[in-house]
Amino acid sequence: MIRIFLGYDQRETIAYHVACHSIHTRSSEPVEIAPIMIPQLGDLFQREKTSLQSTEFSFSRFLMPHLSGYEGWSIFADCDIICLEDIANLWALRDDKYAVMCVHHDHRPTGETKFLGEQQTQYEKKNWSSVMLMNNAKCKALTPEYVNTASGLELHRFHWLEGDHLIGEIPAKWNHLVDYDPELPEDQLGILHYTEGGPYFEDYANCGYADLWRRELKTMLSPLKSV
Repeated sequence: MIRIFLGYDQRETIAYHVACHSIHTRSSEPVEIAPIMIPQLGDLFQREKTSLQSTEFSFSRFLMPHLSGYEGWSIFADCDIICLEDIANLWALRDDKYAVMCVHHDHRPTGETKFLGEQQTQYEKKNWSSVMLMNNAKCKALTPEYVNTASGLELHRFHWLEGDHLIGEIPAKWNHLVDYDPELPEDQLGILHYTEGGPYFEDYANCGYADLWRRELKTMLSPLKSV
């Protein structure tokens, strides 16, 4: 079973469901997807929202190892994605010598805001945590207490690890940043990440790869054809 957690923000409900559809319909192996929703976390997550928290799952994503019982592997992804390749191919990249595996972006956004006027922040390892394979047994430092009290930079820059040698690298196609990374043909993409804002927001209706997201939505909403 491929265990996946997707960030959930009530302003991006449609994005979450389209992301789930894109994963399920292409997977060659059984997949279990759970949203990381603040109302469902109860006392596990007690941080007050700040201006640095652009989504509801900005920090709660780091509860994934705890929610997984610190056992096995799990995948986390932001909800503003669509998966264009079999997720089993990403799952197959797991390497037990690492605690976390992700795309090692050098992402330096130039604007001061992103979707819905949320503040755009810059920091080392930006967007590394937006798609992660996590070896939960090696992420025991991410207790609920730590996740609730550590700074955003400590969390997103992986300061809870002993060192960067525990951060493995996966191919860039598994977290392609729309309108930042050079545009590629669909068959060279694994996960498209609409990090600036997706076509489900009016201001980003014509963002890069908007047609692929709308195609995914249409497919999800189409009635099943008789066999």
